[in-house]
Amino acid sequence: MEPKSQSALMTLLRTVAETGYEFVPPTPETHRRVNARPGNEEACDLRGIFGWSRPFRRETAGDVFDLLRNADALEATGALWKSRLRIATLGGQHYFHSAFPTTQADAVFFGPDTYRFVRAALAAIPDRIFPRAVDLGCGGGAGGLSVADARAIGELWLSDINPTALALAGTNAAHAGQSPHLAESDLLTALDGPFDLILANPPYMADPARRTYRDGGGALGLELGLRILREGVARLAPGGILFLYTGAPIVSGIDSFRAAAEQILPADRFSLEYSEIDPDVFGEELDRPAYREVERIAAIALKFTNQRA
Repeated sequence: MEPKSQSALMTLLRTVAETGYEFVPPTPETHRRVNARPGNEEACDLRGIFGWSRPFRRETAGDVFDLLRNADALEATGALWKSRLRIATLGGQHYFHSAFPTTQADAVFFGPDTYRFVRAALAAIPDRIFPRAVDLGCGGGAGGLSVADARAIGELWLSDINPTALALAGTNAAHAGQSPHLAESDLLTALDGPFDLILANPPYMADPARRTYRDGGGALGLELGLRILREGVARLAPGGILFLYTGAPIVSGIDSFRAAAEQILPADRFSLEYSEIDPDVFGEELDRPAYREVERIAAIALKFTNQRA
């Protein structure tokens, strides 16, 4: 991102935040249903513009209209306009992410999983010093930035394969008063050395469109999460912690992700904690052919600790 563009985005985010704006983005299906209600055809306030991604009239945006244009975040839709970005709030901070619907290959997603990820991570990660931490597939950076705000992180890295995500993560971090290192990387491949804390909330769906933020790879979307475990084992410092939030399809009562994870993590070196955060998420996906044998998709939290001193 060019410095001028980041400066314009910073001004936009700060201006919207100063109005007292708050918005918790729902699932895409809930978003679609709410926007389809009579009377929701266009935005009437900033929540409609930056939360619900509704078309709006120039006068509705007021002074924010010129800020959107300066940030190159404005697009025409007939006689109305739309913001290319949304703004979510979490833990008192504001985060840019992609407008609804997130159909673009480089879309940056923020939704209910983001909240579950952050809350589960803060509940699981002990209050101690972590000299070096990384948020893999950071998206807009909410995971790493939230943990760094609540724990003693010496050096924070935000890593993503998507440059659009890194650009927004950098803006979100600056707005939050943080200065993490940003790395365009396929997981840990472009990063050196061990880490004391590895965080990840990877995509875990089987997505026919193969969108980066959504497709986890493999028949049921499990591959990226398992790859994080395989590669994380080798890069976790002694005493270090890897925390993973992901989805686990349950087939005939069996959690295949847990079974695969337990094979990856050698019991003599790592202690494993595994729990269901939510037993049933994204139920609408069960109508698709890839999930014809799946009973439910559970949101799970996995934490493993390198027991070597």
